[in-house]
Amino acid sequence: MTALVVGNSRTEEMVGDLAALSPDERRAGGCAAQRVLWFAGTGDVVVLPQPPDTDYLAYVADLTRVDPSSLTLLVPPPGRLGAELLTPDRLADPAFRAAVGAAVRENGVDHLLAVYKDVAIAEFARAVGLGSAVPGLGFSAQGGDALVNSKAVFRAVATGADVPIAPGRVVSRVEDAAAAITEQLTAGHCVMLKQEFAGGGFGNEILSPAGEVRAAGAPRVVTLPDAAAVEEYLARRWDWLSDDGRHRLVVERYLLGCDTVYGEYLVGDGSDELLGTGEILMEPVAVGEVVPAQGLSAAAAEVLETAGRRLCRSFAAMGYRGFLSTDAVLTPAGEIVFTETNGRVSGSTHLHIAVRAHLVADAHRANRVLLERSGWAAPSFLAARERLDLAGLGYDADTSTGVVLISGLMPDDTLTYCVLARDLTAARAAAHRVEGLFAEVGVAVDRPGRTV
Repeated sequence: MTALVVGNSRTEEMVGDLAALSPDERRAGGCAAQRVLWFAGTGDVVVLPQPPDTDYLAYVADLTRVDPSSLTLLVPPPGRLGAELLTPDRLADPAFRAAVGAAVRENGVDHLLAVYKDVAIAEFARAVGLGSAVPGLGFSAQGGDALVNSKAVFRAVATGADVPIAPGRVVSRVEDAAAAITEQLTAGHCVMLKQEFAGGGFGNEILSPAGEVRAAGAPRVVTLPDAAAVEEYLARRWDWLSDDGRHRLVVERYLLGCDTVYGEYLVGDGSDELLGTGEILMEPVAVGEVVPAQGLSAAAAEVLETAGRRLCRSFAAMGYRGFLSTDAVLTPAGEIVFTETNGRVSGSTHLHIAVRAHLVADAHRANRVLLERSGWAAPSFLAARERLDLAGLGYDADTSTGVVLISGLMPDDTLTYCVLARDLTAARAAAHRVEGLFAEVGVAVDRPGRTV
């Protein structure tokens, strides 16, 4: 099979209005798009917002055993927001679509893999001759994928599928938000507010009635001691919370002391393949993850999978096809409570279908742990690779252990890396060594600014 791989790493259904992103955020999104190279196979056609870093391309291709010269790399002309992101206007450029269509025919492309199948991707697929080769394309062409990624729709679908979720409400009016928030705070509970469409925890905010609360899954905690404080808070934040009134807001109880876990699936016509599980590391938003999820009891693991499959079947019945991450928290009591779904190539997909598939031998698959961390400061990609090798930390194919560089150098001079180890203790020890390799560089790393 030969694929058309599209690195649309940021869409409005993922992060909101793209025009509202800062130049730094757009640059970061463009660099993050290069991660789709992990999914590219020999002879594939790859669409990126900008040409990839040649050192990073060579590195990934070596690990995935792909001849980089066999790849057709295509970049559209800049759009209204520049050349950092694959915005819909760039994908709609007639000359570019003609070039992609020609490459599709010449290379015998028979399927498409995009980070997010929004309406723009559906139109693009049809324009380049792949309309009949994309499962669920009709659903996507009608904006269906937005339903799968909506935190508001998730609560309705989860309730209908008898999937456990936190107590809460979906609201569209500021008055209803005030009532729902005050109800929880008055009862002594903390509250998690969630923008309907956002990623990485950056659309979330935690509210507390009093006292110190550790933030996990949101950048900050706001203390609101009474109803008057709630009203004042919403007067300041409602436009941000509701995306200027365009979307709904989720108000739900914030469960303290939880770990964030997930199951990653591939939703097909008649079945759902569980690709793997993981734990997302929050400091206070996502900065890394562990694969597979650690510390789950047999009962919790069963709920994570069986309820996750019910979510898959519910969205499949609507018409969705593709990757689906079913996110949840593991409470201190050992219970699984689901929080959202992500119907796209997530920040975890590459670990399950690329890193484990290519770098963990079958004989080691059952006893290897992956620990991924973002925000490692380094002077350059090549310097990072060389320093890892000199320290004896580089990937070893014979043992399926070592450190793999997941991303190229980001605009803030950091990288994402992944440790492959025999257990979590060994993985953490290796990660500690990695973090100290460039101590002399002195690059300030703002952890809350990282996404996985």
